[in-house]
Amino acid sequence: MGDHYGETESRVLARDCDAVSVPWGQPETLPEGAYALVTQRLGGSITVMCGGNLYRVAERDADALGLEPQLPPPMPEPAAGELSAEAVEQSAWTLLGTCYDPEIPIDIVNLGLVYGCTAEPLPEGGYRLAVRMTLTAPGCGMGTLIADEARERLLELPGVKEASVELVWDPPWSREMMSDAARLEMGMF
Repeated sequence: MGDHYGETESRVLARDCDAVSVPWGQPETLPEGAYALVTQRLGGSITVMCGGNLYRVAERDADALGLEPQLPPPMPEPAAGELSAEAVEQSAWTLLGTCYDPEIPIDIVNLGLVYGCTAEPLPEGGYRLAVRMTLTAPGCGMGTLIADEARERLLELPGVKEASVELVWDPPWSREMMSDAARLEMGMF
């Protein structure tokens, strides 16, 4: 995981590319020929600086930046037999640990943004995952985007039939909720 960012040169977009403005969460198109500086590439998305603004580009559009698309690491396969609620929850926490805030190179679990994740068995078999999470700032336009992305990924887990990601503001997030590793990385000790 160690390549935090050696690719700091500007890249010229090879084609028009869908992007989302950070932190407003507005869909935009970055034009072919524009210069973009890669600032972060984690968790299946790339954050670029273009024309003085930050944008988030999906990993599937890495070719527009002249980068090789990176495939996400394979999800751990559950042990054979019946999936337990604990196994599903554990997979969900692992997966949430691959979701990142586009401005901070730390996943949402280590940032302390995920307050809860429970797997409830469904009557017809399989599980419904219910996740409660917050954001570092209530006005962050990226919130619904991060929540939607987490929900889409959770639905790919074996045994998960339904998933909800609820944004909550109580308790409000504070730096104390970050893991020690995250605080160390941010230089907040």
